[in-house]
Amino acid sequence: MACYGYPWPAILHCGRFPSGQGLCVAAISNGSRRGRPLPPASCRDCELQEAGSSKEVLDTLCASDFAVKVRLSRPNGSSSGPSDFHLDSRLEVLKAGPLPPVELAPTLQRWLQLDATCVHNLLRGRHAGTYVLSGEVQGHRLLVTTAYAWSRGHRNLQLAVRRWHPHRCPE
Repeated sequence: MACYGYPWPAILHCGRFPSGQGLCVAAISNGSRRGRPLPPASCRDCELQEAGSSKEVLDTLCASDFAVKVRLSRPNGSSSGPSDFHLDSRLEVLKAGPLPPVELAPTLQRWLQLDATCVHNLLRGRHAGTYVLSGEVQGHRLLVTTAYAWSRGHRNLQLAVRRWHPHRCPE
C-alpha cells in the first residue's frame, strides 16, 4: 500500500485481532529492524526477461551493480503474504557491486519481504524457482531491474553465467 501512497489502515492493526490465530496482517515498515535500516520497496511490478543472446545477458550484468543466481521459494500451503517468500541457501554471487558479499543474502531476503509483488510475478504461481537477478543498489535501497528464469532450455543464459567470471566488462 505504501508503494501507492496509502497509509496502513487502522482497521488492519494487529491489536484488533485475536493473537495466535493467524489473522493479523502486519504492515511492513521502512524503518529499522534490530538496529539496521531496511531498504524501501522499489514498488515495481517486475517481469521475467528473455535471454536473447549470451552477449546481451553479459552486457546487462556489466551494467548492473549486483548480480546473483538464486533459488526463491514459498512453502506449500502458505498464504501469499509478503513474508512468505524465502531465499534458499543456494545463492551464487556473480557480482556483489557496492555491497559486501556477506550482506548480499540478508539484503535480498529483505527485498523478498518488501517487494512481494515483484517476487510473486517472478514465481508465477509456482512454489519455487531459480533465477538470475541483477539490479542497482541505491543507498539502502535494493532495486532488482532484470530477472531471468533459470532452466535447462535457456542456453544463452547458461552460457552467459559460465562466461561471467572470466568476462571483462568494458569501461
